[in-house]
Amino acid sequence: MRLEPLVIEEIVAICNTTLSELEKARETTNNLAAAHGFGDFESAKQLATGYARKGAGTPESARERVEQFIDALTQLHDAFASGGEAFLGTEFDWVRQLQSIDVDT
Repeated sequence: MRLEPLVIEEIVAICNTTLSELEKARETTNNLAAAHGFGDFESAKQLATGYARKGAGTPESARERVEQFIDALTQLHDAFASGGEAFLGTEFDWVRQLQSIDVDT
C-alpha cells in the first residue's frame, strides 16, 4: 500500500501547523511552574504549590503532556515526510505513544 503524494503533503502540512501550535503551548507552559497571587495563608501556599505541580515539573504536568504530544506528532510528521513508508510500517509506534498519554491527569 502506498499513499498518494498529495495526501502525504496535506498530512505533513497539518502536522506542521499542529506542531507550531504545540510549540506555542510549550512556551506557555514555561510559566506554569510559578504560581503567584494566591495569598500568604498556608492553605493558599498549598494551593499555589498544587497548581505549580500540575503546571510543570512532574510526569503528569501540563508541560510534560505537551512535550509528549510534540514528540509523538514529530514522529508522525517525520514518518509522512519520508513518503509515508514509516507510517505504514509495523515498527512505527506513534499510536501506542498517543494512547499512553493519560489526558485525564
